[in-house]
Amino acid sequence: MDGSGLPEIRSTCPYCGVGCGVLLRPDGQGGLHVRGDPEHPANFGRLCSKGAALGETVGLGHRLLAPRVSGVDTDWDSALQLVADRFAETIAEHGPDSTAFYVSGQLLTEDYYVANKLMKGFIGSANIDTNSRLCMASSVAGHKRAFGSDTVPGSYEDLDEADLVVLVGSNLAWCHPVLYQRLIAARNARGTKIVVVDPRRTASCDAADMHLAIQPGSDVALFNRLFATLYEGGALDKAFIARTTGFDAALHAAQHDTAAPTGLPEAQIAAFCDLWMRTEKVVTIYSQGVNQSTSGSDKVNAILNCHLATGRIGQPGCGPLSVTGQPNAMGGREVGGLANMLACHLDLENADHRSVVRGFWGAGPLPEAPGLKAVDMFRAVGEGRIKALWIIHTNPAVSMPEADAVRDAIAACPFTVVSDITDQTDTARLADVLLPATAWAEKDGTVTNSDRTISRQRSVLPAPGLARPDWHILAEVGRRMGFEAAFDYASETEIFREYATLSGLAGQMGRDFDISALSALTDTDYDTLEPQRWPITQTRKGGRFFADGQFFTPDGKARLLPVSWRPPAAKTEPRYPFRLNTGRLRDQWHTMTRTALSPRLSAHLAEPFVDIHPLDAQRLGIERSDLVTLNSPHGSAILRARISDAVQVGQVFAPMHWTGETAPSARIDAVVAAACDPVSGQPESKASVVAVSRYDAAWYGFAVARDPMVLTSDYWALARTTHGYRAELAGISPIADWESEARRLFAAPDATLVTMIDARLGHARMVLHRDGIMIGALFAAATPVAVMRDYLATLPGTDGAGAITGRTPADVPDPGPVLCSCFGIGVNSIVTAIETQGLMSVDQIGASLNAGTNCGSCRPELADLLDRVRLREAAE
Repeated sequence: MDGSGLPEIRSTCPYCGVGCGVLLRPDGQGGLHVRGDPEHPANFGRLCSKGAALGETVGLGHRLLAPRVSGVDTDWDSALQLVADRFAETIAEHGPDSTAFYVSGQLLTEDYYVANKLMKGFIGSANIDTNSRLCMASSVAGHKRAFGSDTVPGSYEDLDEADLVVLVGSNLAWCHPVLYQRLIAARNARGTKIVVVDPRRTASCDAADMHLAIQPGSDVALFNRLFATLYEGGALDKAFIARTTGFDAALHAAQHDTAAPTGLPEAQIAAFCDLWMRTEKVVTIYSQGVNQSTSGSDKVNAILNCHLATGRIGQPGCGPLSVTGQPNAMGGREVGGLANMLACHLDLENADHRSVVRGFWGAGPLPEAPGLKAVDMFRAVGEGRIKALWIIHTNPAVSMPEADAVRDAIAACPFTVVSDITDQTDTARLADVLLPATAWAEKDGTVTNSDRTISRQRSVLPAPGLARPDWHILAEVGRRMGFEAAFDYASETEIFREYATLSGLAGQMGRDFDISALSALTDTDYDTLEPQRWPITQTRKGGRFFADGQFFTPDGKARLLPVSWRPPAAKTEPRYPFRLNTGRLRDQWHTMTRTALSPRLSAHLAEPFVDIHPLDAQRLGIERSDLVTLNSPHGSAILRARISDAVQVGQVFAPMHWTGETAPSARIDAVVAAACDPVSGQPESKASVVAVSRYDAAWYGFAVARDPMVLTSDYWALARTTHGYRAELAGISPIADWESEARRLFAAPDATLVTMIDARLGHARMVLHRDGIMIGALFAAATPVAVMRDYLATLPGTDGAGAITGRTPADVPDPGPVLCSCFGIGVNSIVTAIETQGLMSVDQIGASLNAGTNCGSCRPELADLLDRVRLREAAE
């Protein structure tokens, strides 16, 4: 049975905040067929490489299937009673603030709502924060300071109508590919200009009319210059400014700031300001390069100042747009999932708001002050002030800054509960209690994307083992703690109705978030709920905010804020001369708990790396493919060197994804400092300081295997393949007996072994067979190993003929490293097609090979490859 006779179910992708619709159909064997939903307004059928590979990530081999206490499986009754008792005892002995929840943008809105209600309403502490603190807290702070509410003014449709789109600290091409392709379609249709503001040359620069390679952290200086230029050029909207306050102070700050910290030529700054000033329809998209900064909130307000002063907000094709990194970061903001918020965009520090929520919930006194934000929360855990901690669907032992200290804090906490779908994360391995939760495609609920569109996630697969929905787990603990009536939920629909009803009360108090027209949904209505953008009331549905000059401040006017450039918190110095930027890759997401399960997503960039400028590499004696060590005052990481002029001299870039499960010495957030924005509490993940040095290994290795390997070397990085696994290896101490090492690595003491060992040169090659089938191969050398990795990765499970050579046989085409993940097309295949077919454009490559025709996120790399082939041919 292949499931072809089953209906497709509409749901939503579980990755970034674009919120793409997907159509799911079980394949009858526990898997899924996945395609884009052509009717969903976020994507109209398009998916990125990650979304297209979702069907490869739903197996059960990695799943947590039963509650576990102290490493031993148990039943739900015992586990839940233990959690309820330990939290109650901790509260009784040390007070509510000795407990904390750390939750996730992976939660559905209904789950998030119950967690927030339990902690703030009934435990009585505001110590609930979320990994969204690492993603968009500065945007929340900037919105609230300017608008009086955390309101996204516009929508994705603005990309279709804008004449200029400015990408600030956003590699949209890789991090939000579906939106990027929408932008490219608009450019092709109507000539939209694109400007990228980013210290690094990214894939998003491929289609840009201008790239402003600013110095890290200097966004405020750039947008202050823009604000001053708009004033001097007479481009301000006086009528709209009358609907604001703070203009004079904001302008004074902008005029007295300097653009020198940007490091940009004056002519380039002037060209940018002139383009912005003479273009009526401007959208500014910003993301982590803005938010993840000790001046992140000020960066947001510097951008908002320009849009407010020109009235370019809330109109078609105009406005700021914060693109979020998680599928329900927005939903978490709406339910008050952050430590400084209440549900439905009500304010924790507002007594009237607290009174309304308390009365609606039937709760005791609500906390009057914000709880501990993420960085402070884990510091409190480390200091012993937090004694009971519940972590839900996130991996802070890897993703938090100063990750080693966070890992140690969690390990030392007297009682730690982790709810997750797997026990194979750095954080889950530290838990006293593990609770198995249902995963995407197994659970029901809603999510909200970056442009306020609420969509349904739907269950199409049965819950495996004893896994339960998160709201069910949280509600049961609430009941066992004595709050039976408040948490007596029977379904997700019941929770959603309660939440929608509360939003109506918020609307009556003048708040922006109001979905009260959904408060009387029947179960059938909820099951068939279509994607729709809030607000959703009896008188209004969706639309844009603020074109009418009405805001959510006490006087109804927007606030322009005086902001000035401040440098990053960490200062470069002789010991730490490099500025470290961190970020995402095209085909991976967060800490790879899901994406690493997909062989095709792992094929594009299979190993952690650091980009370093050629001049810096030359000065440090670092060559291509060397391993390097990054050291900071907080930790270290070992990464593969990529020598690239995409980064500036004195700067390095490393991806954030690798963990103790996939490359334990490459946990980059162990290096990142925990300095935070003073307003938002968001850490500065893109401007730490580091030293870079060559890692002098005694040996280097590459291995492929059919089954999991026993990896113990000083450096290793593991990736899945279609035929098993591949791993990069290195060690400080020489290996005395390579044959024994190979048998240990592959757990194959009795396998047949073919070897080629040259002790004088330090080369060793070993291929292991069992019953005529290759189960593993190890290649080692005194320098980084030069073999055809992508070909070798296809051999486990075959006879492995010729594997010992490390090369592709003459009669077998070598596709090379994968460039297009959607169709599994390698670099060599593309180069051959360019050369033999005379292909002259990315579109022609797509027509010949399909590369770049699905999600489009590889198109910038295709263009770069095409240019390199042309240059080589011209040189010949």
